[in-house]
Amino acid sequence: LFDQERIVPAMFKFVDIAGLVRNAHKGEGLGNEFLSHIRSVDATLHLVRCFQRADIAHVEGSVDPVRDAEIVNLELILADLQLMQRRQQHISKRATAGDKDAREEIAILEKVTEHLNAGQPVRTLKLSNGEYERLKEYQLLTDKPCIYVGNVDDSPDSEKAFAQLSEWCERHGDRALKINAQLSAELAELPEEEAMEFAREFGIETSALNDVVKECFRLLDAVVFFTAVGKEVTEWVIPRGTPAIKAAGKIHTDMERGFIRAEVIPFDVLKEIGSWDEARQQGLIQIKGKDYIVQEGDVIHFRFQPPR
Repeated sequence: LFDQERIVPAMFKFVDIAGLVRNAHKGEGLGNEFLSHIRSVDATLHLVRCFQRADIAHVEGSVDPVRDAEIVNLELILADLQLMQRRQQHISKRATAGDKDAREEIAILEKVTEHLNAGQPVRTLKLSNGEYERLKEYQLLTDKPCIYVGNVDDSPDSEKAFAQLSEWCERHGDRALKINAQLSAELAELPEEEAMEFAREFGIETSALNDVVKECFRLLDAVVFFTAVGKEVTEWVIPRGTPAIKAAGKIHTDMERGFIRAEVIPFDVLKEIGSWDEARQQGLIQIKGKDYIVQEGDVIHFRFQPPR
């Protein structure tokens, strides 16, 4: 459609960290200090074992996905609790001295601490918009949406284990996704046609990685839009409900600061017409202002004045 020489697809960046073990907050295993590496992520993905293998040891001595999920969940709660307690200690003197901001912050911290002490993740705590905005700066791990990915094999016991994990997730308002990582890895080693044939035999329509990425889009309620500059077409990921001016800022801050307008056409319409120039001639390019909510699949050309 644009005679592009280069396509830059949308990307999710996955940050892989060591697994948490029971009492990691007390220093067991590798401890929990490395959790600071993921405080800035948008969501968490917990890979949970749902298969039996005598040659692959389990740190707890047995396979129990619900127990493992609860251990990780508790360790994340305790990590957030430690952060809340440190922050309260840091500002307590200012609050006692009558500092209004500090007193308001202490009230929020106490509410969150009480919720965490009850064994509940922050994402299940009801907060006002103002309280939530104030809390965002702490990047609490249990405030993030999460997916529990059950790694299964093709045995009935593995399916039963995943069913237990899925039921647990449903009770807690979380998502569960089933993948067979070993099978996907084996298929990836085969020639494409052979891999497709085996995938059909096992009833697999997409790879485990594709399933995870699609679930991440649903979890984050994200949409994509496209831009074409010169010979390069780029796909961008933004939260659903993002206005055009903020979408422009996703590309470059200067585009947000100097935003003039957005020229928009849905991808399906552009594909049918065949080219941007033809779509313009037919009057199908829509002119949108800064408050326009970008839709899934929009193709956008941003007009902006570079700030001086």
